Amino acid sequence: MILQNKVALVTGGTAGIGRATAIAFGAAGAKVVFSGRRDAEGETTSAMIRETGAECLFVRSDVSSDQEVKALIEETVATYGRLDFAFNNAGFGTLPKPLHEQSVEDFDSMMATNLRGVFLCMKYEIQQMLTQGAGVIINNSSVAGLIGIPGMGPYTGSKHAVMGLTRSAALDYAKQRIRINAVNPGYIRGTEVVTSKSLQEIGMTLEQFDSMVSSSIPMGHRGQPEEIAATVVFLCSDAASYITGQPKRDRWRSHSELIFDCRSWNHSESIHFKREQPDLILGEIE
Repeated sequence: MILQNKVALVTGGTAGIGRATAIAFGAAGAKVVFSGRRDAEGETTSAMIRETGAECLFVRSDVSSDQEVKALIEETVATYGRLDFAFNNAGFGTLPKPLHEQSVEDFDSMMATNLRGVFLCMKYEIQQMLTQGAGVIINNSSVAGLIGIPGMGPYTGSKHAVMGLTRSAALDYAKQRIRINAVNPGYIRGTEVVTSKSLQEIGMTLEQFDSMVSSSIPMGHRGQPEEIAATVVFLCSDAASYITGQPKRDRWRSHSELIFDCRSWNHSESIHFKREQPDLILGEIE
């Protein structure tokens, strides 16, 4: 097991990519602490982690709260003695719509979780890792942290900011043996920012939404949470010991031309944009 006897923390670990990563950490031999705001889903995830033979601890926590994040790190260390890996995954998005229609309340709520939450987690994780002399942090950004996406200004802004935190902190702590990277998933199954109800309002089903998204992906299908989890585990392992300050994207947008039907966003025509930026080279920090 590549992470045997290590201690891993996952925020937003009660569903989707967070749950899959918490399970993957356990399967790789780590002791797992994960947080979230839903007790029932936390119990379910705990049972799934224990099926791998791993020890785990669920902590109910809101990442936008300074006191709760500080307490989360303290409870992790009090229970298992250290913190080797952290996956700052907690975050959310909303149904796309033009920026002028976005509410201030939704913007503030999104920034509190997606940006402030990552900052607070990194702050207290790094403090602990400095006392240990090493550690690895992986932030869950998004492909929206690398490009612009029409109709998703606040979400895109929050994820670009996560990339800024990641790159700057990687430079700050590289010499202290703390590696900091990010994953940048696209539309991964089980992580929808839209619901059946919200899609009904625009005359679309989840199946139609899935088909629309899948048709824009060269491989013809969406990724699974477990595939992102495997990337996170790799980045925490010794096999990635020379990687820091890097975004790791899924490859569905590389060198591809995408067309989004924006009639669902109350636009009269489709928005068409092209992405041709080559993949980054590992070892560089932008």
